[in-house]
Amino acid sequence: MSLKVLILGVNGFIGSNLSAHILENRDWEIYGLDIGRNKISHLLDNPRFHYVEGDINISKEWIEYHVKKCDVILPLVAIANPSTYVSDPLSVFELDFEANLEIVRHCVKYKKRILFPSTSEVYGMSMDSPYNEETSTLVTGPIHKERWIYSSCKQLLDRVIYAYGSRGALPFTLFRPFNWFGTGLDNVWEPKEGSSRVITQFLSAMLHDRDINLVNGGEQRRCFLYVDDAMDAMLRIIENKDNCADGRIINIGSPDNESSVKQLAETMLNIVAEYPGYENIRERVNVNVVEGRTYYGEGYQDLVTRVPCIDNAKNLLGWTPSTSLEDGLRKMIAYYMAASPSEQDLDANPPSIKTSTTPQKIAV
Repeated sequence: MSLKVLILGVNGFIGSNLSAHILENRDWEIYGLDIGRNKISHLLDNPRFHYVEGDINISKEWIEYHVKKCDVILPLVAIANPSTYVSDPLSVFELDFEANLEIVRHCVKYKKRILFPSTSEVYGMSMDSPYNEETSTLVTGPIHKERWIYSSCKQLLDRVIYAYGSRGALPFTLFRPFNWFGTGLDNVWEPKEGSSRVITQFLSAMLHDRDINLVNGGEQRRCFLYVDDAMDAMLRIIENKDNCADGRIINIGSPDNESSVKQLAETMLNIVAEYPGYENIRERVNVNVVEGRTYYGEGYQDLVTRVPCIDNAKNLLGWTPSTSLEDGLRKMIAYYMAASPSEQDLDANPPSIKTSTTPQKIAV
């Protein structure tokens, strides 16, 4: 039987890449909703892709109808950027928790399977390394460190979903991304405050001759996963062969791709310097050290390392990542270098590239 998959936030990084991989590799139908279509415009003519422009806070009747209609539900809409956690925590709570809780309850009502995007951030400042889905404690900071509201929203929804599921009221899988990256992550040609993750923020700085700012010296260590590997895992979760993912929590990341943020910047500078016109990139782009509380505000707090245990992904899904960090960065950078701005993430006309000294907030 061909699955009907509902993707809320279908135009985002995960939603757009997942839709493309489904249409290429499976015969499933996709029903998608988002406020924009720029990342999925190449999919709109596919007869198995059904897109509606809408907001999850407004299109509530459409959402409930399609939860009832579809087999698998992926609510991918969320604010996921540390600068916003600090500057506008209530908006994070309203969207990431309240709006998504309503969707969870629709899934309970109609007994539909939900695949919920948890996050590596739920582990917070846990001292475990690697983080284990079954045994690691979930540790966040004090209330005045508002940076943790995102982690808290996701963790509470994890617990709500698990509670429904453990009582037989909701089939579910919780998946936890660890720093996924690749094409479609952000728009590097017109960086917008609060919208960019660390890799695209660094690349954007290099393309615009803008300094790179390393928060707290860039000593934080993260494990980066290339999007094609991530989507392979997602297809296996949706397919759910022999019910392998039912009621499970699954880290999706690459421990072998662990790197400090400082090392990440150095690797990217080396790759960009191989392109004509960028040979002297290190003369044009300085690497600065900034304090986290100065950069993000007093509500910011961070952790040094974030490494996933991926035994569940290996044993349940038969999945292992295969793309090295450098190979993934080369693929991503090649895409942005080859494609014009209008072919990437823009809804409007491509901007001219100009130098700016305006600092941008980086999500790690």
